[in-house]
Amino acid sequence: MADISAIFFVLLILGIAFPAMLTAWWLLFPSIISRAQTRVDKTPWGTFWMGLVIVVAVSIPVVILLALPFGPAKFIGWLLLAAALAFSSIGSAGIAAHLGARLTSHSGLSPLNAFVRGSVILELVAFFPVLGWFFIWPIALIMAFGATGFAFLNWMPREKTVHVPEPVPSHA
Repeated sequence: MADISAIFFVLLILGIAFPAMLTAWWLLFPSIISRAQTRVDKTPWGTFWMGLVIVVAVSIPVVILLALPFGPAKFIGWLLLAAALAFSSIGSAGIAAHLGARLTSHSGLSPLNAFVRGSVILELVAFFPVLGWFFIWPIALIMAFGATGFAFLNWMPREKTVHVPEPVPSHA
């Protein structure tokens, strides 16, 4: 019984801590989160592909370090994995901000209220059995890495310019 209670309370604490962490990032670093949100909003596929590149680039050294039979290398591998996941939480806050902005446009919630609800939605969709675990959570994690990468590199999407042709003068 104690094991079940321990597991339940660990999941409960994590369930409260994740939206709180994303809200802290949103309040502490509004410009970075805004850039991540803009990338998720304007170029979701570009964000996904950038995230895939970052995930592959981080996964290779982590797997190599964790496979080495040397304690300090394993420690550095776990440290690199933890740092990468902490790094991706900036992009997760951008995704939550995107969801919050969509909620604000549909329901008129305050920005903070909508952001917290967006982060809870992001968290709960990852907990949804099978579909959330194997499809939505990995895609959201890859997009979070991409949004974080774009936000820290300060690469904003190009504005689409509309080319209006000049009128042709008539020679009448």
